[in-house]
Amino acid sequence: ISIRATADPQLQHFIEIESQKQRFQQLVHQMTEVCWEKCMDKPGPKLDSRTEICFVNCVERFIDTSQFILNRLEQTQRSKGSFSETMSD
Repeated sequence: ISIRATADPQLQHFIEIESQKQRFQQLVHQMTEVCWEKCMDKPGPKLDSRTEICFVNCVERFIDTSQFILNRLEQTQRSKGSFSETMSD
């Protein structure tokens, strides 16, 4: 990306939105792969209730875990930021 392109706020916003879309799609793909391997014994025309419950629980745990990790990373970033600010004072 050229210097001019990085200075354009609309382009920066567009790139950020597209990056978020890509991260979301990767997360959905990863979640699908994990839950499919965990819950799907033998594919058939319908999901039985046990498999359906497994998928629901797997997706919920995956989302909870992802959210926990993101929150933890944010906390770590904030604590490092405040630590480095106090070190520079």
